[in-house]
Amino acid sequence: MKIKLLGKTPDDLKRIVEEEGLPGFTAKQIARWMYVRKAVSIEEMTDISKAGREKLAEKYEVGVTGYASAAVSRDGTKKYLFPVSPGENGGSGQAAVEAVMIPDGDRATLCVSSQSGCRMGCRFCMTGRQGFHGHLRTEEILSQFLAIDEAGSLTNAVFMGMGEPLDNYDNVMRAIEVLTADWGFAWSPKRITVSTIGVIPALKRYLDESRCHLAVSLHDPFPEERLSIMPVEKAWGIGEIVGLIRRYDFSGQRRVSFEYTMFAGFNDSVRHADALIRLLKGLECRVNLIRFHRIPDFPYDCSPDIMMKRFQERLNNAGITATIRASRGEDILAACGMLAGRFRDGK
Repeated sequence: MKIKLLGKTPDDLKRIVEEEGLPGFTAKQIARWMYVRKAVSIEEMTDISKAGREKLAEKYEVGVTGYASAAVSRDGTKKYLFPVSPGENGGSGQAAVEAVMIPDGDRATLCVSSQSGCRMGCRFCMTGRQGFHGHLRTEEILSQFLAIDEAGSLTNAVFMGMGEPLDNYDNVMRAIEVLTADWGFAWSPKRITVSTIGVIPALKRYLDESRCHLAVSLHDPFPEERLSIMPVEKAWGIGEIVGLIRRYDFSGQRRVSFEYTMFAGFNDSVRHADALIRLLKGLECRVNLIRFHRIPDFPYDCSPDIMMKRFQERLNNAGITATIRASRGEDILAACGMLAGRFRDGK
């Protein structure tokens, strides 16, 4: 099996080319081809000598994994299915992940997966319901950016696809390094948001080490109720999570938002709104209210629009910015909580 070049830094690449007896500057050429020109093969790297390309190709490959299928929603959202190899701490057998490209005017946002399945077990999430199959390696994360049809026009990324990004911290952060480095995609950290249920040890590292935005899956301000739909509450309580976030400055370019999926008769009352206000009062943040997309064997439906509007107004009137997120891609099972990453009948 050939060694993947995708995800490696210029220093990594320099060691490789020197070991192969190639000039040191070849490392910068490789990085430019992969990350700027979006090359998917060594053969495309035409400013490297033919002999040099042949030498590299004996042991190395770029490592971009092409998508297996794509589906387009009537609203323009596009969902891609990628085959992956279960990574470290993963299972065995065939696995797949999904990435979603969301067009919105002059923006094109990629919703990225970081794991095959998920081990957080949130009851309202299709990904969480399928269990954990493995961490994605750095090149499998970056392939989602490079292999899709819109690779050259992406403007933003949200790590809100399959998996818990902070449970796969090292691979996610290596991918973000490539996305934000001058030698990589050269994106501003402001173009990237990482979502988490609140894995506190990794969350602290992320807050210390990254300038990208943060989105926290909150969904209920009452610990005992949150525990009933999010088992992770037992290990990392929402009060402790918010307490940690309060120690950091979000008054500048980095933002924190809280994701709140609304379930009729469960977490959409005035009591819940007021508890959420108390929990977040004084914190520079935004609350995104999310429509729930019904999945099998979960007892709740989405809150009616009028209840969501009242909930939003109560938060806004208390000085907490709240928005109702537009639902995208529901007809192709690409909306929040619906990604399953499954092959069916060999496809």
